[in-house]
Amino acid sequence: MELSDANLQTLTEYLKKTLDPDPAIRRPAEKFLESVEGSQNYPLLLLTLLEKSQENVIKVCASVTFKNYIKRNWRIVEDEPNKICESDRIAIKANIVPLMLSSPEQIQKQLSDAISIIGREDFPQKWPDLLTEMVNRFQSGDFHVINGVLRTAHSLFKRYRHEFKSNELWTEIKLVLDAFALPLTNLFKATIELCSTHANDASALKVLFSSLILIAKLFYSLNFQDLPEFFEDNMETWMTNFHSLLTLDNKLLQTDDEEEAGLLELLKSQICDNAALYAQKYDEEFQPYLPRFVTAIWNLLVTTGQEVKYDLLVSNAIQFLASVCERPHYKHLFEDQNTLTSICEKVIVPNMEFRAADEEAFEDNSEEYIRRDLEGSDIDTRRRAACDLVRGLCKFFEGPVTGIFSGYVNSMLQEYAKNPSVNWKHKDAAIYLVTSLASKAQTQKHGITQANELVNLTEFFVNHIQPDLKSPTVNEFPVLKADGIKYIMIFRNQVPKEQLLVSIPLLINHLQAESIVVHTYAAHALERLFTMRGTNNATLITAAEMAPFVEVLLTNLFKALTLPGSSENEYIMKAIMRSFSLLQESIIPYIPSVITQLTQKLLAVSKNPSKPHFNHYMFESICLSIRITCKANPEAVGSFEEALFLVFTEILQNDVQEFIPYVFQVMSLLLEMHKNEIPSSYMALFPHLLQPVLWERTGNIPPLVRLLQAYLERGASTIASAAADKIPGLLGVFQKLIASKANDHQGFYLLNSIIEHMPPESVDQYRKQIFILLFQRLQNSKTTKFIKSFLVFINLYCVRYGALALQEIFDSIQPKMFGMVLEKIIIPEIQKVSGQVEKKICAVGITKILTECPPMMDTEYTKLWIPLLQALIGLFELPEDDTIPDEEHFIDIEDTPGYQTAFSQLAFAGKKEHDPVGQMVNNPRIHLAQSLHKLSTACPGRVLSMLSTSLNAEALQYLQGYLQAASVSLL
Repeated sequence: MELSDANLQTLTEYLKKTLDPDPAIRRPAEKFLESVEGSQNYPLLLLTLLEKSQENVIKVCASVTFKNYIKRNWRIVEDEPNKICESDRIAIKANIVPLMLSSPEQIQKQLSDAISIIGREDFPQKWPDLLTEMVNRFQSGDFHVINGVLRTAHSLFKRYRHEFKSNELWTEIKLVLDAFALPLTNLFKATIELCSTHANDASALKVLFSSLILIAKLFYSLNFQDLPEFFEDNMETWMTNFHSLLTLDNKLLQTDDEEEAGLLELLKSQICDNAALYAQKYDEEFQPYLPRFVTAIWNLLVTTGQEVKYDLLVSNAIQFLASVCERPHYKHLFEDQNTLTSICEKVIVPNMEFRAADEEAFEDNSEEYIRRDLEGSDIDTRRRAACDLVRGLCKFFEGPVTGIFSGYVNSMLQEYAKNPSVNWKHKDAAIYLVTSLASKAQTQKHGITQANELVNLTEFFVNHIQPDLKSPTVNEFPVLKADGIKYIMIFRNQVPKEQLLVSIPLLINHLQAESIVVHTYAAHALERLFTMRGTNNATLITAAEMAPFVEVLLTNLFKALTLPGSSENEYIMKAIMRSFSLLQESIIPYIPSVITQLTQKLLAVSKNPSKPHFNHYMFESICLSIRITCKANPEAVGSFEEALFLVFTEILQNDVQEFIPYVFQVMSLLLEMHKNEIPSSYMALFPHLLQPVLWERTGNIPPLVRLLQAYLERGASTIASAAADKIPGLLGVFQKLIASKANDHQGFYLLNSIIEHMPPESVDQYRKQIFILLFQRLQNSKTTKFIKSFLVFINLYCVRYGALALQEIFDSIQPKMFGMVLEKIIIPEIQKVSGQVEKKICAVGITKILTECPPMMDTEYTKLWIPLLQALIGLFELPEDDTIPDEEHFIDIEDTPGYQTAFSQLAFAGKKEHDPVGQMVNNPRIHLAQSLHKLSTACPGRVLSMLSTSLNAEALQYLQGYLQAASVSLL
């Protein structure tokens, strides 16, 4: 694409269409942009638009499109074409920083993100002047520019907070510190001085405080991995200024908005984080500053109001106290009973209260409420912080803290009892306090794993939780109902099983509650209870114990999906999946209605898939329905195909990218249920599965390979007779996969199925070419993963076609090639093969080479006979060699960047492990002994003399053991 006005005009029109709410206009425009994004100059056209367009909406749209383009395409993935040409890359890096700094804030943010994505790949090696270019802008004195630089630096350096330690990382951080730490410190001091100068100028203060927030965030990132020498030497400057900012109160910076945190609150929150980082990681160096920070933060907590805008500040301030009180160093600060009482009274209890804002979120923004409350999302709430502080204090002062709180809990419950409909919030706070007191250690998977001995959880459950859940009206006191359900969920390991069984019908009943939070919690609690394990790893709650509730459970779960706000509720769908998994054949009578409802849901969400977890559990539930029904009645597979194929066809025709990998997995499962033939409906689809465009998306590869394997397992002869013209296409897929380091193993899965199942004559003409392709790949890039797969393949080939055929095909490519493969690949590398079935295939293949390949006995290959036998005994007896050379770091499929639908494996569509030599050979060691016996009968004396002269003693001993076990001897 040229950088012409005409192209700019075209691009503008298509960008406009991508904003159209009508999918008939929007989708084709998105497809057009996708089709041209590989063209040279495309990113430069976008940058030109966002700089020069007269319409703001086009500028913003171009900046978002550009950022997403960079996200998808900038990383260069091994074995894949470079998606952005070098001249575009150079031009982008030359222009993006000045463009970002001169753009309005909305666009600046998008470009800043793009710079950090490019930086993650190219900085510092391929973009050495980025830092200098940024630091030089500090001198400009223009805070719009300075904030642009700071924002970019923040998005570039914040990954230091969660990267693993490595020499590469240290080198990069050192480089950044050398260039950045001093200018940042000088900018910090200058900005603080400007704040004093402009103390009465509200608009100037807003800009300056935006800078201070970014500077404080950068301080956190640069100090996270280790305490840099520079910051240790300049601690006085940073900490004194941080402390004075914590205590600062400027009326001009206060906002009237009760919801949105103002700049002052955001800055103080970040400073609390920075102080907590130093208190936790660098306590010795931070010791002199700690007491004044504790005092300042304590005063902050006691004087800050209950408004939502202070939530982040309060929770970070409490987290600071929590991190300090857990350290033995600072224990003395909290020992006094009065201090503990005061913390409980002034900080913990007030921040556990259920506020009007929480009530609003509970009713009107339930998704966000659930995310925060159940999943502990990153948005720290006051309650979560207060809980962490209770846990921290309990580390050294469990007795006194439990004592103080027990008093509070009792008085709160008494208040509630006086007038439940008015005082229900007191009970809510009491439940929350008990929960935070009792839970010492918690995991998502198991709930509470360690509890406070001083709290009687079962008694509290029976007296205060169960009565709420037993009340006949599921819709009164929804918050208390949600608390009760959450209590069961959290303490499921502490409450006795009989109490859990009493709770199950109550939870099923609450699936009908109107409140989204209540029916979601009920579904989640059931799902968690169904996954609990009892003795010998069986589920704690059995299908037999659930028998009386099956119908009402399934009815209520599916009904809950029709409640307002829950049509794509992932917790309900996960509970449906888990119920199927637990109940197994008990669900068969309900399958016809269940599969109808699941299919309708699938059709509805495929129009616009937006909830990945919901979609995943929905497909898992479909797979479970198929598995459970067809296990009892294999004939039922036809009725599932009838129900599902119409929707599947629509998904494939409309190219619903998110669902295609799932559809292939479900189709594989269905096809594998057929015994020995392929129905015509599948054969009609077969040619479409070989279309290159499907194989372009990495997420499609594993399920497509599996589906093709199912075709080959069930109907190789049909393919050979009715679709022989498609065999080159099938091998074309293998050729594409084998060329990629990330997907070569998938290519071998496909090839192994072709060799195992296709009639030999149908692949005769292609065999030599297959081997040549494999050798070319071996020469160009030999990796451990490739060699392991290659060894399994040649041994499977040997098992299927015989050892002589293997030797002949190698030697027809190049004379003496067979010996080279034995000497250079099989003998030295066989120890690397992993997996039971893979090792067995190799053992049977090598046994055939040793005992059924005449050239091994009477040509120059004979010298390799003993080393090969020795290698085989090693495969049986030595530990697996799992070393991988340093230079081999495979790109995991999941790591490839961008928006490609990553492959999500369906657990319940799992494939049974297939053993191609299972019927032929049960024990490969005995098979070796029997085969050697047969060989020694054919040429008496030869085998024994070779063994006695050359085989090492230990291997010989093992071999004698095999011969004894097989009750045979060598002649």
